[in-house]
Amino acid sequence: MAAAAEPGPARRRRLAALTLAGVVALAGCTSDEASPRTTEPASTETTSIEVADGTDIATGLDVPWEAAFLPDGSALVTLRDEGRVVRVRSGADPIDLGEIPGVVAQGEGGLLGAAVSPTFEQDQRVYFYLSAERDNRVVRARLDDDRISGVEPILTGIPKGNIHNGGRIAFGPDNELYVATGDAGDTSRSQDRDDLAGKILRITPDGEAAPGNPFDSPIWSWGHRNVQGLAWSEDGTMWASEFGQGDWDELNRIEPGDNYGWPQVEGEGGEPDFTDPEVVWATGDASPSGIAVGSDGAIYIAALRGESVWRVPVTGSGDDVRTGTPERIWQGRYGRIRDVSAAPDGTLWVVTSNTFRGTPRDGDDRIVVLRPPGS
Repeated sequence: MAAAAEPGPARRRRLAALTLAGVVALAGCTSDEASPRTTEPASTETTSIEVADGTDIATGLDVPWEAAFLPDGSALVTLRDEGRVVRVRSGADPIDLGEIPGVVAQGEGGLLGAAVSPTFEQDQRVYFYLSAERDNRVVRARLDDDRISGVEPILTGIPKGNIHNGGRIAFGPDNELYVATGDAGDTSRSQDRDDLAGKILRITPDGEAAPGNPFDSPIWSWGHRNVQGLAWSEDGTMWASEFGQGDWDELNRIEPGDNYGWPQVEGEGGEPDFTDPEVVWATGDASPSGIAVGSDGAIYIAALRGESVWRVPVTGSGDDVRTGTPERIWQGRYGRIRDVSAAPDGTLWVVTSNTFRGTPRDGDDRIVVLRPPGS
């Protein structure tokens, strides 16, 4: 995915790429999560690190997609195909909180992202991104006494497809809700600012376009293929992970109004109208989904086809932020990884995704603990 036009002069970012020796041209795939290609790059520059500790938090989950933390340290976990939410707490069995009405699980769609209100202790509000019969949408609900109730749509009309539904939602440091969407299998949508597909959206907790958005609409950034990860560094720098098509997956630094180039560019394009990614991977090494910023300040990225977690060191802040050489964690140990979420205690919860397009292992799907260095 290539880079985006920002208001004002275009800028080129530093690209910390996992470069390939003798890059092999790879054919596009119809799904972001297809089986790994048989043709592999000749070599990959990377480092591999061991990180503790891999303790199971929960097992036996059916297509889990998101873990969103409540103030008490427990997490809401969405089950994509069942359309249900469970509450997971370390050392206890998951608690079924109920089914979210209106979920239509087809292909890569279903009950996807979850977010907890920044003022949850006052309003008990929780938010979900789901695929309905005709669209993708964001709904708001209440969590009372381990039951979800009062589900109401606050943003509808996001195009849905069998593939590329995006689905991650997260409250930013400004307490506005950010919504990641995919192109729903129609690449032309990403470059259409009258269309909600292929974008990162920014809305208020009531579903309106947030004040300060660049286009007087819900759109925050555009030209995306399929964003499934959103996170912020301590200084407020926003990051997003993005599935590539045939060659490059991406980690992007997100700026309001920027155009990240899909479908004109995938990976680094160096074109003045688009914003280049900060880091790229060969698609067989990543297929990045959920991301989180760890207590060490690094970005941790879930890799589906890459069957690992990628750690990207970050130094500096603001315009001087720099990404270092990506490091690979747990390669092949847990299979496909769907999400990485930052827990209040400084650990990371890693959600596997082997019950969908994977090879389930005993206890799958599971949530395991990852401890960043120094935590």
